[in-house]
Amino acid sequence: MNISKGKILWVDDEIDLLRSHIYFLTEKGYSVETATNGEDAIDLVRSKPFDLVFLDEMMAGMGGLQTLSVIKDERPALPVVMVTKNETEGLMEDAIGTKISDYLTKPVNPSQILLTCKKFLEGKKITEQYVSRDYIKELQDISLSLQSSLDADDWIQLYDKVSHWGLELDAHPESGLQQTFADQVRECNVEFSKFVERNYRDWLEQKNRPALSIDVVDKFVIPELQEQKSVFLFVIDCMRLDQWLTFEEVLREYYTISRQYYYSILPTATPYSRNAIFSGAYPDEIEVRFPEIWEQWEDDDNSRNKHEPEFLVNLLQRRKVNIKPDPKYVKILDPEYGRGIEQNILSFTNNKLTSIVVNFVDMLAHGRSDSQLLKEIAPNESAYRSLTKSWFMHSSLLGMLRTLSHQKNVTIVITTDHGSIRSLRHTKVIADRQASTNLRYKFGRNLKADERHAIFVKDPKEFRLPRRGITVNYLIAKEDFYFVYPTDFHKYVAQYRDSFQHGGISMEEMILPAIKLEPKG
Repeated sequence: MNISKGKILWVDDEIDLLRSHIYFLTEKGYSVETATNGEDAIDLVRSKPFDLVFLDEMMAGMGGLQTLSVIKDERPALPVVMVTKNETEGLMEDAIGTKISDYLTKPVNPSQILLTCKKFLEGKKITEQYVSRDYIKELQDISLSLQSSLDADDWIQLYDKVSHWGLELDAHPESGLQQTFADQVRECNVEFSKFVERNYRDWLEQKNRPALSIDVVDKFVIPELQEQKSVFLFVIDCMRLDQWLTFEEVLREYYTISRQYYYSILPTATPYSRNAIFSGAYPDEIEVRFPEIWEQWEDDDNSRNKHEPEFLVNLLQRRKVNIKPDPKYVKILDPEYGRGIEQNILSFTNNKLTSIVVNFVDMLAHGRSDSQLLKEIAPNESAYRSLTKSWFMHSSLLGMLRTLSHQKNVTIVITTDHGSIRSLRHTKVIADRQASTNLRYKFGRNLKADERHAIFVKDPKEFRLPRRGITVNYLIAKEDFYFVYPTDFHKYVAQYRDSFQHGGISMEEMILPAIKLEPKG
């Protein structure tokens, strides 16, 4: 018994002239029924589950557009392809406005009809087959590349490729490749962690190295200040590359987009990485200039980053970049305040440089750790990307960017201070009571952990980190591990497993986009 590839209704008052096309489609495996007028077509649509309708525009009695309107009322999701001799622009606009799915002009030929049927009835299946085929080949290529000696640029290209494949597979959940993809990302992070462990200390001492957090303003912002435009620097806290790619899909309508990359310093956490962005300095240098930042042992994001406006002014002065008025700095911590900034965003175009820090993505990552509802909404990476995009679509951030897209004298730089990783594996850590509580990095005295799962930093100076005291050490988690103390061990293993965390070493946390948006006008 042959299984039909799809059930088609063809509506035309001269249907007998189309018998050869109908036979052709039948031979190709499609089931085709016919109607010679709009009234009969509507009755058939009401009584039978069709997958596609070919609808003649010029029919006696109820015309094609009127028939289309009723069909769409009955079956809004049913694809309808209008077939007509009339090529006037007004008719096409009327048809598009009444939600046709495609448009064919008579006389149609068999290849046109077959292509349309494949597009609507087999398109998803065909696309998934090609996606699966291409990804399996890509999987092999990536696995081979992991066996070679990759440099910093190679890792950026690999991660960019992996991130795009994540979005591609999101669009094809029935491909069955999600677990294969997750396993491959984990394999990549194993090798990436080894790469960072071998090279990171050297990066801190070299001029010929990949761009790091301390280089963001120098490399991506200051060059734009040389132009006769108002520059906006948006720092979206805790944004990963894959999340940005979903935002980029929305923004292509408004902007010409160019993307570069840099590496976050370690730990990949706001008090270190974002301070490094605004100051252009490593944490140990900041400790000398602002010792009070590190006086308290716990790393609280708000208190540790309260000097960002001063840092930026100081950095520009050191670089002899004189701009008037002084740079404007805004931090958005709640939606209401964000809406207020959105409404007044044009007033900021009078400034040469405006920096806006947006905290929602970081709040979402932390909130998911504590909320069963958010875990239910975003149970995996794909859903987490979707949830982040949903926020962006309704955010004050998108409202600002839409408004600014109409200003020709504006350049926008968007970046982030670090990403996050879905932490799925635990590792036990030993420390005294004063040690920090962070899950992906620790600092304190007498720290101990399995060094297969973490880098032990005996001398903070080697990593350009605050000393905090003579005997203070650091631990930085690798891959997707998170730290758990022996006390109530199983309770905290369960509580924090499958949470999005940051501070450690992974592609998701360290390889970050720096984007330039230029309004299309």
